Amino acid sequence: MNLWKKEKPKARTAKKGSVTNKPLIESITPRAAIPGGEVCILGRGFTENGNSRPQVRFGKQIGNLLLSSTNKLVVRVPEDASSGEITVDAGGAVSEPASLALGITISENLHPVANPVVDAAGNTFTTFSGSRGQKVPVSVFKIDRERVSHPFLDNLANPTGLALDRAGFLYVSSRMEGTIYKVSPDGTREIYAGGMGVATGIAFDQDENLYVGDRTGTVFKISRDRQIFVFATIEPSIAAFHLAFGADGDLYLTGPTISSSDHVFRISPAGEVASFYSGLGRPQGLAFDIEGNLYVAASLAGQRGIVRITPDAEGELVVSGYGIVGLAFTRQQSMIVATNNSLIELPIGIEGRPLI
Repeated sequence: MNLWKKEKPKARTAKKGSVTNKPLIESITPRAAIPGGEVCILGRGFTENGNSRPQVRFGKQIGNLLLSSTNKLVVRVPEDASSGEITVDAGGAVSEPASLALGITISENLHPVANPVVDAAGNTFTTFSGSRGQKVPVSVFKIDRERVSHPFLDNLANPTGLALDRAGFLYVSSRMEGTIYKVSPDGTREIYAGGMGVATGIAFDQDENLYVGDRTGTVFKISRDRQIFVFATIEPSIAAFHLAFGADGDLYLTGPTISSSDHVFRISPAGEVASFYSGLGRPQGLAFDIEGNLYVAASLAGQRGIVRITPDAEGELVVSGYGIVGLAFTRQQSMIVATNNSLIELPIGIEGRPLI
């Protein structure tokens, strides 16, 4: 079931002799969150006599109530929440439960700075990127379907962007070295390309040309025979460039700047740069679903999480959460959300677009 499809509130008629003054949840927005995110609940009868503060429970865990009125609540999801079943206790009565898609942590003590990637077997790869120039004992981790974390790659300075080719080889950018590494499924690595500036986001097109975002303002194209071209130039980023290809063959790019209203850029196959969507705060990792909707880790109108942008460039916050830097879809129609220190799996019933 796709929890993000809009539904009309169901009208309810009280049966003869039934209790009519218990709280009623009519809608929750957004309909997905990770622990620490904030959701808005609309309905009726949330406060008894109009002046008491209700309790909002996520399963058995009580959320932190940020705003309360008789028909509107804003609540923060508890950090230890393990259930997306929401009820409102108004003191004298408890509402019927409503569902929220809730993310569950699958790996911690990480340091991603961009999208994770998921291979054909369902393994998820992510980084421990570290501070500038830092080499950590494990640079890339592999998390299997049983949520067990395995060291995969070591002693790589500032691993940043990740991408997989059709043969299952992993490509990793080092923003410190300006180098792209090609890594076999058994962890053997070789240098694929160098001289990429401050290499951050990477992505393949349908012909398996590799694109590399140098956050100082260049997008490089590396052909399959490893010839390197300057594909496009763009405004520098204070953090990283993040790349994803749409079904239209255009390359979509984010790169946060000092502006509070950043863009998602669309770059044509000829390297022409145009704004696709503007008004995001600190946009980072991005990915497409099979319907052509683009999902971006960003803030919208002051709310932080993951923003869905339709092909017609209409934006809506669909996942609430803080510290989100990237995302990837699995073949089980869930989303892997990368925060700045963990990976979270979010069951949302959305099929992601194959990356190549």
